[in-house]
Amino acid sequence: MIDEAFYVLGSPAPNRQDRVGTLADLGFTWADLEGDPYWIDQLVVIQRNVYEELELASQQLWHIFDKTVRFTLGKHDLYRMMGIPEVLWHGLDTLEMEEAGAISRYARFDFAISNGGDIKLLELNADTPTGYVEASVVTPWMCAQYGISSPNEIMKQLVADAWAVEQPDTVACVAYGIHAEDSGTIDMLARHSGREMVHVDCLELWVDQGILKDAQNRVIERLFALYPKEWMAIDDGGDALAYAMEMEHVKLFNSPHAIILQSKGLQALIWGMHELGLLYTEEEHAIIERYMLPTYNKAVFDGSYVSKSMFGREGGSVQLFDPAGQLEVKDEAGFDTSRYFPLVYQKRADLAQVELDAGTFHLLTGIFVIHGKPCGLLGRAGGLITGNASHFVALGVQ
Repeated sequence: MIDEAFYVLGSPAPNRQDRVGTLADLGFTWADLEGDPYWIDQLVVIQRNVYEELELASQQLWHIFDKTVRFTLGKHDLYRMMGIPEVLWHGLDTLEMEEAGAISRYARFDFAISNGGDIKLLELNADTPTGYVEASVVTPWMCAQYGISSPNEIMKQLVADAWAVEQPDTVACVAYGIHAEDSGTIDMLARHSGREMVHVDCLELWVDQGILKDAQNRVIERLFALYPKEWMAIDDGGDALAYAMEMEHVKLFNSPHAIILQSKGLQALIWGMHELGLLYTEEEHAIIERYMLPTYNKAVFDGSYVSKSMFGREGGSVQLFDPAGQLEVKDEAGFDTSRYFPLVYQKRADLAQVELDAGTFHLLTGIFVIHGKPCGLLGRAGGLITGNASHFVALGVQ
């Protein structure tokens, strides 16, 4: 009987380069990055009862986040508190919001799960999550080799279902064809959708009298882009893209309102209203108390806590403080967005530690929510802060 939430199966195969080549054929071309292994050739297994609780918690939190976004609509004081760039405010106020549960059809929760199975939400990436190829392609491939169940097998069907509704005509990322991970991600999403779409580089897009066009002057009307919407406040031409969106000349996916879901300030808002006994049902308050971490706009903790940018990604801007309130470790690998966006402060949570062939790692557990359904596990193995320097490890369910 295994008492801990996770255990490890297998050892790295001696023929790594052959396996890396097989993965490249499957569409995962960044198993090694700059000569270093990003993919770990072992399988981490999560106990089924822990996974089932995680899946249910994700569905419940998805509903709570959705409900809270609708509460914020048109409240500019809350937009400001959540760090939403002003260039987007008018569009958020005037554009029709998607149906319940569909503000984002492509998202990922990141959880801290302790060795004992305690589940705490760290954040929600509801705008531009990566890790899709790792979860939808590599993870089922790894699980099949060990005879372990994978809930990820449904991911590609859910992408097809989601994009049958949204019907993007174009997919884009920055440095398409050069940035392996982002390019591979949008290529796989397009492949799994079953749709014929044009693949473009965000840096080649331009706005002509409110009309979004590509480098060949083709008009783009429905765009899925791995382009964080908050960058419209900073990038050259960002205001023009926001205007095109606001005038409904182009429809963006995920929807514009996904930026509210994306902001870590939304977690501070949820926790604040929870403490005040507002908005939520008794059951929702219990879910927030059980699975969310105290999160605030100020560092009010007596014990250890984390600070991070409301729009930080890949660990960028994260700082960990010890029980005495002293800085313990700071992310040095990711891009620090705190120069542009405000910070949130969150109570620290314990990540499980796993013993892999390459050493002892802290395990971050991601679960995708596609077309409103929690559906795919993503394992990231790294240090106390899971950022750009962390590794991908497949997660299965036993």
